[in-house]
Amino acid sequence: MTATPLRKGFKQMLAEANARIETIDVQHALRLVGDPNVQFVDIREAHEIAQSGTLPGAVHAPRGFLEFMADPECPMHKRELAGRKLVLFCASGGRSTLAAKTLLDMGIEDVCHVAGGIAAWSAAGGPIEK
Repeated sequence: MTATPLRKGFKQMLAEANARIETIDVQHALRLVGDPNVQFVDIREAHEIAQSGTLPGAVHAPRGFLEFMADPECPMHKRELAGRKLVLFCASGGRSTLAAKTLLDMGIEDVCHVAGGIAAWSAAGGPIEK
């Protein structure tokens, strides 16, 4: 059985997302820690957080539920995802790239993601909460 070619693969989706979203490096992200106008959002799965921890004060909004948690009209809405700049991160930056574009598409404009994700954060010596 031959695979049907995709109209748009992950590489094209990432390229399109990167053309629209704000990407910050780890050093910029580190300077945002403690800023009351910023909310870090961990979009990884729960088992990933259990294994490696997360950023102090980060809200967990798994990629599979992000749209529901970001929408104030949804019963799953997390109020922490409204009214502040959202800084998304995942393991290495791919999922957070797509997630940031999704939030932009929803009308949430004050959003960015951390290049390299928590892997880059840890390599830079950023604080981790277990």
